[in-house]
Amino acid sequence: MLLNLKEWNTKDHTVQWKDKLDLSDFLKERQDLSKFGTLEADLEAASKDGIIEVAGTLTLPVTMLCSRCLTEIDEVLTIPFRERFTQRTELIPQDNEESEEEVHLVKEDRLDLRPYVEENVWMALPYIPLCSEACKGLCPTCGQNRNTDPCGCSQEKVDPRLAGLADFFNQNKE
Repeated sequence: MLLNLKEWNTKDHTVQWKDKLDLSDFLKERQDLSKFGTLEADLEAASKDGIIEVAGTLTLPVTMLCSRCLTEIDEVLTIPFRERFTQRTELIPQDNEESEEEVHLVKEDRLDLRPYVEENVWMALPYIPLCSEACKGLCPTCGQNRNTDPCGCSQEKVDPRLAGLADFFNQNKE
């Protein structure tokens, strides 16, 4: 996913392209992803007044594991993408200026969009994937998925700091 910036400096123009990107090396460390497909990028690069804006959508099919019950969740992530670039330092907002959006300074004539795409994908992946908001999870005692069948284990919660006091009262009843 390379942009040749030499041709963009001379005039304002727009280019649209679709690309596929294999993120296997990038996503292999994610333990919450059991499977993922090829990323499809549908992007448009537009140059105006020395700033190149690349915008569009990234689509990635993923199979995640629910963080509560470990059920597989098939989902297609549609990620909005928008980044701005320039080769001219005078177009970068200074620290004291208020800027709504960051403009990345590019020093080479070729711009590789892959790191920006990877960052957007990483930020779009759910931190705690859930099969549903009402997921009951696994029983901490027997491991049964409580969404499918109740397990019958005691759900009584005793504060460990007060467990000795419960034993004291049980001795007095005898």
